Amino acid sequence: MDPSGQVAIVTGGGSGLGEATARALAAKGARVAVFDVNIERAEKVAADIGGIAVRCDVSSAEGGEQAVAEAAERLSLPRILVNCAGIVAAMKTLGKDGPHPLDLYRKVIEVNLIGTFNMIRLVSNMTQKLDPLAGGERGVIVNTASVAAFDGQVGQAAYSSSKGGIVGMTLPVARDLSRSGIRVCTIAPGIFKTPMMASLPEEAQTSLGQQVPFPSRLGEPAEYAALALHIIENQMLNGETIRLDGAIRMAPR
Repeated sequence: MDPSGQVAIVTGGGSGLGEATARALAAKGARVAVFDVNIERAEKVAADIGGIAVRCDVSSAEGGEQAVAEAAERLSLPRILVNCAGIVAAMKTLGKDGPHPLDLYRKVIEVNLIGTFNMIRLVSNMTQKLDPLAGGERGVIVNTASVAAFDGQVGQAAYSSSKGGIVGMTLPVARDLSRSGIRVCTIAPGIFKTPMMASLPEEAQTSLGQQVPFPSRLGEPAEYAALALHIIENQMLNGETIRLDGAIRMAPR
């Protein structure tokens, strides 16, 4: 699909991977709705790219419905969805202070996994109403997992569970939506230069980057965005999870 002139929703679009993707889509001529729970960040990105900012808690059924409806009203029905919204929590199953808090585990699952599915179901319900483009295609959905889905480290039980769930839903959701001409793929990034990483000391960032076989550095958000764009533009990519990690395989710690 050529993104030029199409409406795209990017969750978590106020920073990191989502921001880079929103900017890349706008540069290709897409009309972008920047979804973020932090509306100030979303507004800044939207102002830069000529898009719109919409506050959205992806884990909320009602909030998600309102946000998608607002985007459709202001821009038109969306053909593209890129799910980048997510949170990180690091805690062992059993720690010095006792077992992993269940509420924290639930929160990570609600935002990362349920939030991703929530946006898929709501956006695809609108996309299916659009006229098909060349080859019968109506839309494209790109999700964000993580190498933690496969190589979860100590303290990543909740995070790995949430990202593993996104990987697990990719094929069945792609099969579900195939009759509507909507493709679904997932990107599993390795260690990327996101705001969370940027908050670490330079030495720590360098050390993490050196763990990547090649290129031995942190990934750039623009590299994630480039792959997201390729998935959107390549009609044969469907039902697949693609690792974007420089061949890293995470050690236990």
